[in-house]
Amino acid sequence: MDINKSCRKNKNNMIREQTLVKVIDNSGAKIAKCVKILNGSKKKTAKIGDFIKVVIKNSNVNSKIKKGQIMNAILVRSKYPFRRKDGTLLSFNDNAVILLNNSKKLIGTRVFGVLAKEIKLNHFNKLFSLSNELV
Repeated sequence: MDINKSCRKNKNNMIREQTLVKVIDNSGAKIAKCVKILNGSKKKTAKIGDFIKVVIKNSNVNSKIKKGQIMNAILVRSKYPFRRKDGTLLSFNDNAVILLNNSKKLIGTRVFGVLAKEIKLNHFNKLFSLSNELV
């Protein structure tokens, strides 16, 4: 398969409104739906490191995060392949977010799974100390 062909701008695979994403922290939420992409007024797709508004679709029974709550989140994994400056192509198996409160602080105290180094550009150094592995 041609690398350039797989990295073309196919907007159907990117994170848009109404996309279901997995929550990978221990806040209590399991699945969320993207309702708005922040960081711009006419932005239609989100990439790794972007802030989005999500509504919680599924959560644990005894958690403070309830179904139907609207929260901020940061996108940390995406199925859509992206190219780094060194030329490597990177994509993940799922779309995943980490929940934030209104002042952009982490809600959970643990992060499950791998994270991309591109999040460090957004000054979220605390995520790296909480995560298992960096890619």
